[in-house]
Amino acid sequence: MENRDLERAKQLLLQEGWACVLCRGEELHTGTAHGVRPLLQFLESGTDLQGFSAADRVIGKAAALLLLYAGVKAVYSPTMSEEALRVLREHGVPASCDQTVPGILNRTKTGPCPMEACVAEIEDPQKAFFALREKAAAMRAAAKPAVDSM
Repeated sequence: MENRDLERAKQLLLQEGWACVLCRGEELHTGTAHGVRPLLQFLESGTDLQGFSAADRVIGKAAALLLLYAGVKAVYSPTMSEEALRVLREHGVPASCDQTVPGILNRTKTGPCPMEACVAEIEDPQKAFFALREKAAAMRAAAKPAVDSM
């Protein structure tokens, strides 16, 4: 069965340069931020993603669990981790990619992505959402410059 939403999401991802694209009929959500940030932002804002098809630049287990939590129906990524592919398929979500990789690295390629490490032992999409939301908040707080008090 052809999935026009997935094909549209894939086309926009590959040709328009988005980092994350979700399509359902005429509805479209896109993001340019790195990592799972666009997915977290959509979910935290209450955006209904049930039944959407998703295309994302890189999908690791963290993104896969968020996509499951969102209720997407199909997923594509040029690069997907073996764990992400396993998780999506175990939950009955059709997933395709151009290449699988053993894991997703952090931006400096010196170790695992912190979001991947956060969900390494989590299999439940709802638990993953709350853990990733908390991890993202902690990372944002740690990245803010310290304010000198006078």
